[in-house]
Amino acid sequence: MSNRILCDFRSDTLTTPCAGMRAAMADAEVGDDVYGEDPTVLRLQDQLAERLGKDAALFFASGTQSNLAGMLAHCGRGEEIIVGAPYHTYVYEAAGASVLGGIALYPVPVADGRHITPDTIRAAVKEDDNHHAISRLLACEHTVSGRVIPLETIRQSTDTARAHGLNCHLDGARFFNAVVALDIDPAALAAPFDTVSICLSKGLGTPVGSVLVGNRDLIAKAHRLRKMLGGGMRQAGVLAAAGIYALAHNIGRLAEDHARAHDLASFLSNHNAGEVVQDTNMVFLRGAPDDMLDDKMRRCGIEIGGPYDIRRLVLHKDIDDSALSAAKKAFAEHL
Repeated sequence: MSNRILCDFRSDTLTTPCAGMRAAMADAEVGDDVYGEDPTVLRLQDQLAERLGKDAALFFASGTQSNLAGMLAHCGRGEEIIVGAPYHTYVYEAAGASVLGGIALYPVPVADGRHITPDTIRAAVKEDDNHHAISRLLACEHTVSGRVIPLETIRQSTDTARAHGLNCHLDGARFFNAVVALDIDPAALAAPFDTVSICLSKGLGTPVGSVLVGNRDLIAKAHRLRKMLGGGMRQAGVLAAAGIYALAHNIGRLAEDHARAHDLASFLSNHNAGEVVQDTNMVFLRGAPDDMLDDKMRRCGIEIGGPYDIRRLVLHKDIDDSALSAAKKAFAEHL
């Protein structure tokens, strides 16, 4: 037994920058980004805008800030965002759009735990009546708890939203996990949306940062909002350099996380660990037979988070084959 952490499944936010990324950060050319003079930030923004087929992009300190500025750029006070009830922008971002922007968040059910159906969108859009908020934006998410949504399903939802006068925003916290799993071009996944928030600090392995991409007018609004939200940074190129490194080195390797997650899910299923669900880099374990599993695994140096009714195991770049083997050995002992 050991108290040393050998394998940490709690989240892919736990990734740490590798030596190559640290070197890129140390060598970054910098300037004052509030003046628009940091060349490394400008290069990161241009690279992501080009990859996603959009006009412009803007670097943010966090995904929550990026999503918030994006939603505020779309909507005014008294307007409404239709959002999936389990989505991060509704559940885990402190209702910022409502608190700071006076925007109503209207949560709706999602099909198969993932997408908002066309019928749900049609039912949620309000009549042009002064008793109601004005439906303005459809807020989607991808991946959803690690699960992917087929591109055609996404297009059906966004096409329905546009037919009812709505814009579309995507919380793409794990956008590139979805791109790799669907084996499509990033621009194809971004195309149905007016704005997309890309997180760099999860599977892509940077220490901090997200980028909002979209059309030029919306990004210009978001730029003003970023300043209002306290998000203007100075020599931010040291952070942007990590993002540029990640785009060059850490997208293709996401398939390794997906493969290890599939391996772990198969292992847990074969060891009668309860109901096991896996897609991309996440494994969900429901009804594990041992209530003390979390503590027992921790004593073996394995962090799994919880205790919850559903335990989430997230694979990421800092869990290699040897760490996964140690985790499987511990699971086998305690299951």
